[in-house]
Amino acid sequence: MKTIRTVFLKEVKDNFRDRRTLVSALLMGPLFGPILFAFVINLSVKQSLSSADEALDLPVIGSDYAPNLMTYLESNNITIVDGPPTRDDAINSVGNGEHDVVLVIPETFGEHLSEMTPATVEVITDQANTQAERETRRATRTLRAYNQELAAMRLTARGVNPVIMRPLNVDEVDVSTPSGRSAILLGMLSYFFIFALLTGGMNLAIDATAGERERGSLEPLLCLPVKRDHLIYGKIFATCLFMAISLSLSLICFHFTLKFMPLQELGMTPNFGSLVVLMAFLLLVPFALVGASLMTLVASFTKSFKEAQTWVSVVLLAPTMPILVVSILMVRPSTALMFIPSLSQHLLLVGLIKNEALNWLHVVVSVGGTLAIGAVLTWICARLYRREGLLG
Repeated sequence: MKTIRTVFLKEVKDNFRDRRTLVSALLMGPLFGPILFAFVINLSVKQSLSSADEALDLPVIGSDYAPNLMTYLESNNITIVDGPPTRDDAINSVGNGEHDVVLVIPETFGEHLSEMTPATVEVITDQANTQAERETRRATRTLRAYNQELAAMRLTARGVNPVIMRPLNVDEVDVSTPSGRSAILLGMLSYFFIFALLTGGMNLAIDATAGERERGSLEPLLCLPVKRDHLIYGKIFATCLFMAISLSLSLICFHFTLKFMPLQELGMTPNFGSLVVLMAFLLLVPFALVGASLMTLVASFTKSFKEAQTWVSVVLLAPTMPILVVSILMVRPSTALMFIPSLSQHLLLVGLIKNEALNWLHVVVSVGGTLAIGAVLTWICARLYRREGLLG
């Protein structure tokens, strides 16, 4: 333990001396994710809320053929403006982005209405344009509402109760909580946390083997009268320390960043207080041993620091892939999934954000399984550290 402690303190001190690398690892990784996430969410929420409240300028061709429809649209906060001269011009203007959506009303509109036959209107839009898609959805929603009101008026005029056209009255009962709804947006937080954890110790993990070999200091180090196992253990534990520091910085940054996000306006209340931050740290920090040993293992097969950076960068993506997959498939937590590192931490963290009670069996399996896999990888690193081919 004395040798491991000595190597551990030596690596920690050396890493603190390299201030540029330290700032990059402990600030860029933990801070960039929260800031980028908050910026994107704030921009999306504000744009959605503003577009719902603001008046929609709707270019219309043939507005004189449907005066009642124009009045209805204006009563729904839609401003009617003159559209292009012809339908072909409307298609071209939407295609080149001059207009987001154009409503075309044919001359036969009034004739079809008077004959009680369906009157056709065209909504010209570009679905590849997200802004146009939002405006189109609002216009078509209003047109459908007008269609239903007109149908109800026709039935009433003939002495038929409009309710007869609604045989079912479907009521949706939403059992979600504000914290549960917030998990829709915040479910990917574990991706940022694990990524910040790995980047916090990446440079030190590479330096343990590839960096020492490239500087020529690895051979004198291995000639010391100490076990090679103890040398690599000290380096891996030092890497784990910086990964834990990076993780804590990322968690704290997200804790304060979420307070400036307008999630309450969407009916969401993120459950990410101080206690949740502490619990998230305890659940995620065992993954540091897996990340540190895996990066050290990959770096031991490389010949230079630059080559090690290339391969370890690939390793950064591997633990996050299960998170992306289960986020799309909406997988529910199970005991079997708790044996998979990164995935188990993601599922437990989502449960914390939803304010659900922790399944302590899942916690024990996740923490124990992750530490066991990390211990096996550390042991493999120690075995590889004994081979003479390590010197290149």
